[in-house]
This record gives sequence, structure tokens and C-alpha cells, in this order.
Amino acid sequence: MQCHRINELLELLKDEWMNSQNDSLMTFLGKMAEEAGHKGDLSTMSDDMLIYHLKMRSRDQDEMIPGIAKDCVDDFKSAILKARGIQ
Repeated sequence: MQCHRINELLELLKDEWMNSQNDSLMTFLGKMAEEAGHKGDLSTMSDDMLIYHLKMRSRDQDEMIPGIAKDCVDDFKSAILKARGIQ
């Protein structure tokens, strides 16, 4: 499980960091923490926060979170049928 998260984080970091090639890694991580609203030392920033921020950074602000979007149902009737396994 940890290996998957590390690989995901490295892939996300690589894509975003390439856009800020003049920044050192620590400067880039500091920018990410600031954008995410993290207060305090970088060492207290969780990897989940960094992964989430990197995923959502380039998306439209009104766009739904990918993990939630896959479970979203447009209307109540469809949601009830899906929950009961009928759909």
C-alpha cells in the first residue's frame, strides 16, 4: 500500500514540479503547503494533503473531487436504486 502512495506522489510531484523548474524541491513544497492553506512547519504536512492538493491544483475550482465524482448520482431515485443494488 505504501509503495503505491509513494509512486503516486512522485508522479504527481514530477508533473507539477516540471512547471516550476527553477524552484528547489523545498521551495516547491513550501509553495504547495501555502496554496493548500497549511500553517506551520513543512514536516507536519501530511502526504495525503500533498497528494490531494497536487491532484486538484490544475483542476477547475468548481470541479468535483474525483473520488466523490465516481459515486455521484444525479437524482434521488437513481441513488436509492443504486444503493439497493437494483440499478
